[in-house]
Amino acid sequence: MAHSRGTNGSKLFTIVLYMVAACSSIPISDLLDRASQGSDKLHSLSTTLTQDLDSHFPSTGRVIMPRPSMCHTSSLQTPNDKEQALQVSESDLLSLARSLLQAWEDPLVALSTSANTLPHPAQGAIFNKIQELQEHSKSLGDGLNVLSGKMGPGAQTISSLPYMGGNEIGQDRISQLINFNFLLSCFRRDSHKIDSFLKILRCRAAKTLPEMC
Repeated sequence: MAHSRGTNGSKLFTIVLYMVAACSSIPISDLLDRASQGSDKLHSLSTTLTQDLDSHFPSTGRVIMPRPSMCHTSSLQTPNDKEQALQVSESDLLSLARSLLQAWEDPLVALSTSANTLPHPAQGAIFNKIQELQEHSKSLGDGLNVLSGKMGPGAQTISSLPYMGGNEIGQDRISQLINFNFLLSCFRRDSHKIDSFLKILRCRAAKTLPEMC
């Protein structure tokens, strides 16, 4: 049995080495193209989810929903617009994208847990899309980890942005909908930033003129 476990472990290690070697042989421009496609899907999915929620969102919720500055990632200094982002180095842009994406690991779990019992007519569809968000986020994160290894130490730096909200987002129907919507709106905002940063990186890798990015 011990020999069998050792053999299986050796096979798994060989597979991992093969995958790393395969990724290492892929040009950065191709990796960035795949990453920007993944980030585009992530942002598109979060936008669709927001629209699903808006169909039955209480009017009072828009008044009392927390401001964007209350998002747990708001402390991270990021470019305010495309012009500023174009002035940021490649390694720093990738570091920002990775920091934002990693900051959503725990909040996405909270959204998934809450979506299971969300008091909303489209609860089933919302839950399934949150599961998709988690899968795409994980896949994109794995891709960005490979990219960071190709773009120097600066790209491997990740800022810690802890989420302190826990998995319980509300005690009653209104608070659940408001907090769920707020958390999702924060994710949508950050997914847009991630998508923008990766598209600028893709443009630079393709040596496209800045105004075309």
